[in-house]
Amino acid sequence: MLFGKLLPHDGNFFKMFDQHADCVLQAAVALADMVAQYDKIDLREKANRAIDDAEHAADRITQDVNRTLHKTFITPIDREQIHSLINTMDDVADLIQDCAETMTLYGVARMNEEIVRLTDLCVKCCQRMRHAISLLADIAKASTAEAALKTCEEIDQLESDADRVMRSAMSKLFRDEPDVREVIKLKAVYELLETITDKCEDVANLIEGIVLENS
Repeated sequence: MLFGKLLPHDGNFFKMFDQHADCVLQAAVALADMVAQYDKIDLREKANRAIDDAEHAADRITQDVNRTLHKTFITPIDREQIHSLINTMDDVADLIQDCAETMTLYGVARMNEEIVRLTDLCVKCCQRMRHAISLLADIAKASTAEAALKTCEEIDQLESDADRVMRSAMSKLFRDEPDVREVIKLKAVYELLETITDKCEDVANLIEGIVLENS
């Protein structure tokens, strides 16, 4: 199934994918801002609101995609691929919001080097995911398909980096942190941040499948 033949009937799915990926990246950048300015309550709350706004916008786009899918007779890629891709992307936005809420609700006292590193990897994953999504509409071109696959490989590598950072962070946490409550709080934050990169890898795997089947 070639994209070019079906684009007149695609219901703007690629545009909505792009818009959603923009929202996810906005949420990730706001999370990084929150971590960087965590000791300044007003700036932390501003970043938290930005995350909520981006997540809500992503939810609306997800709903639009699913509604459009029901109304569209011919789609540019397999219907299940569309459904899986937009919902997995939305999972990334949800996890970013969950992470910010956990930091606030658990009363995490301070950020540390491990949280900063994991957050940076989350942002990089979302940046590469955004780039890969932007290529989908044109993957009938071999060079674009190759670029999309390369970007997905970069996401896989970033997820592996996050795994290593989290394992090291957990080891240090259980070894050096004497306050059991802080152990529980930080463990939850580390796991959420690493799960964000896991979910970005899930998106990358879906994109790889779409590219291989449609290029």
